[in-house]
Amino acid sequence: MVPYDGSFKIADSTTTPPTVDHKKCAKRLQKARRRMDKMQQLLYADNRLSVLLVFQAMDAAGKDSTIRAVMQGVNPAGCQVFNFKKPSSMELDHDYLWRTSSRMPERGRIGIFNRSYYEEILVVRVHPKILDYQRLPRDTDYENIWDQRIESILDHEKHMARNGTIILKFWLNVSREEQKNRFLSRINKGHKQWKYEPQDFAERQYWDQYMEAYEAALTTSRPWAPWYAIPADDKPYMRATVARIFAQVLESLDLRYPVPSEEKLAEIRKAKTEMMSNNAK
Repeated sequence: MVPYDGSFKIADSTTTPPTVDHKKCAKRLQKARRRMDKMQQLLYADNRLSVLLVFQAMDAAGKDSTIRAVMQGVNPAGCQVFNFKKPSSMELDHDYLWRTSSRMPERGRIGIFNRSYYEEILVVRVHPKILDYQRLPRDTDYENIWDQRIESILDHEKHMARNGTIILKFWLNVSREEQKNRFLSRINKGHKQWKYEPQDFAERQYWDQYMEAYEAALTTSRPWAPWYAIPADDKPYMRATVARIFAQVLESLDLRYPVPSEEKLAEIRKAKTEMMSNNAK
């Protein structure tokens, strides 16, 4: 977990986990899925809280495959996934938090953001020319805009947490060398070539700038919206770790099945008596 005091440094994080047994990782992942499935049903029935999972990473870190692997077996009726790419013209007609705030999970549901409002202090920070397309007010303080956006994000997350949204943020920390290997895999394997975008490779020249932006973004780790920096060079370890954290958080929540009223219990007893009688059809 990223510390809450703003002291996180990229240099202190690691992309490579300790030596792991992939068979054990697979078992841990499967066990965590069963725990999540049980707790998701309870979350849905309780209908008081919601959960938001935010995934941020450099390209090819494994966001899509991690979401797919971790959420297997969870009832899709209680889960929704949004993938945020280049803003549409409608989204640009609103403030940058609008497109994500309008897609926050309802009570009882799990929401997953594949990229999120954090793009506004990541890719936009690395490429500030993007601000020209956002039609910001003329008196915008561009010298302090990133600190202001971090402040707005902190306020936004605290508001959501106060109103029942459990926020977990995962940074899948892939190394530059491993990203290169995964790009080469996309190029060399026919069934993966559709995933390759020339712009993804071009962004590698900004690696250091992205790391600086991530270091600033992860200072938003708070008790009500923690960041987890997950080593991403080993995918089985990464997936098992994300699943374990999510399962533990779900189990820590005060979730309860609704208790029927006395009136409803009477109706249940009556229905049971009628269905158990010899005259029931």
